[in-house]
Amino acid sequence: MTSRASAGASKRVRPGLILAAVAVVQFMVSLDLSVVNVGLPQIGAALGFSAVGLTWVIHAYALTFGGLLLLGGKAADRYGRKPVLLLGLALFGLASLAGGLASLAGGLAQEPGQLVAARAAQGIGAAALAPAALALLTTTFPAGKARVRAFGIWSATNAAGGALGVLIGGLLTEYAGWRWVMFVSVPMAACALALAWRAVAAGPPAVRGARPDALGAVLATAGMTLLVFGVVRTDQYAWTSPVTVATLALAAVLLAAFVLVERTTAREPLIRLGLFTNRSVAGANAYNLLLGAAMAAAFYFASLYLQRVLGTGPALTGVEFLPFALGVVAGSVLAVKLGYRLAPRTLLVIGGLLTAAGFAWFGLISPDGAFVTDVLGPSIVASVGFGLCLGPVVSTATVGVAAHESGTASGLLNSSRQIGASLGLAVLGTLAHDRTGQSVTPETLNDGYALGLSLGAVLLLGAVLIALTVLPRTGPPERADDRVVSLSARD
Repeated sequence: MTSRASAGASKRVRPGLILAAVAVVQFMVSLDLSVVNVGLPQIGAALGFSAVGLTWVIHAYALTFGGLLLLGGKAADRYGRKPVLLLGLALFGLASLAGGLASLAGGLAQEPGQLVAARAAQGIGAAALAPAALALLTTTFPAGKARVRAFGIWSATNAAGGALGVLIGGLLTEYAGWRWVMFVSVPMAACALALAWRAVAAGPPAVRGARPDALGAVLATAGMTLLVFGVVRTDQYAWTSPVTVATLALAAVLLAAFVLVERTTAREPLIRLGLFTNRSVAGANAYNLLLGAAMAAAFYFASLYLQRVLGTGPALTGVEFLPFALGVVAGSVLAVKLGYRLAPRTLLVIGGLLTAAGFAWFGLISPDGAFVTDVLGPSIVASVGFGLCLGPVVSTATVGVAAHESGTASGLLNSSRQIGASLGLAVLGTLAHDRTGQSVTPETLNDGYALGLSLGAVLLLGAVLIALTVLPRTGPPERADDRVVSLSARD
């Protein structure tokens, strides 16, 4: 009877289809963050964005996504992975469709705020589905070589979505118009919804505790938004001006209130603060935040360098990002092969150093440069290093986490990447704008972009330092568990 029930359960669980569904979800979510990058010059010209204000097309998605991910992770823990994933996919698809329509209306009305609001709506949808998908991956592949392979595939699709988003965005911008980049996620959401509906079995009834802390989610999102807003506005108000000081102080108050609410709320806190005593969780999220900060800024600066300095068209700019996409996939595949022999911490150090070297090379760009001499080489080095990091950082962030908190841990990791992306772009974008100055020429733009890319290398060296000092030393993953699985299979 027991063996029959186990056989029936194994038939209901379809790891291959679950992995496919999660891969499509992550590709879509990652693509949505980068697909607008190549179209930014056209978006800014069409809707009247300022040079720094243009970054809000990215911030609006990243901040709502990152700020609400913890709430999405808690919902996945409380209400079940499958229902939250399906609901999130439906919301994301509808938000993408509505965002495309809003961008059309916004373009006609010349209202930048409408496009920013549409991007924020997409971020809310992504926050609902991403942690549920990653939690499903964690519980479906708990240990061993299957886990290494699953997270390698996840990391490859995650990175490919970000890199290919630039290609897709460039082609759409040049041949269909920049507004159509908002529609691209709709068919992918429908595909992922169909896969998840068929592949994911209904889990056991969730343990119903108190309701998730929505107030905490609002405080965290508002605090991060004000923090980014204060940094970005330094192009108009100096760091020591009353406006900037008041904005940053209010952001600090809201974030402190978030921590207080999490410690005292009668509802289910978004995150148990004791989770950060787990060195793997704390170190992986700190690493991920810096990695996200550097990579988001790199996409932004490289896209603008190709178009505004070298004069490359949107479609060709997208094509020239292909080596980066292929390098990330190659790095992810290499991480899977090395993951059987090397500890995740070692891969994070190697990948971080490679990516930092690529960014430092990027910092040597010149106004009279060319794609082959100034972009291709550093793209390959940085992308392979980035691919080496992705799978190990995800796998590390869930080590030692109880099953009922896997959704929260997954949401936290996604949140750190998105918040890092927004903070990194805000800080590095502002510093690059200051270096460019008021006289905007290819030469001054080049100086600003080069500074931003060089500072990205510094952030990555900080991530490597965190991996060396915070993450615990471990051996290659789960060799003992592999032996147990092998013995079980023989029995």
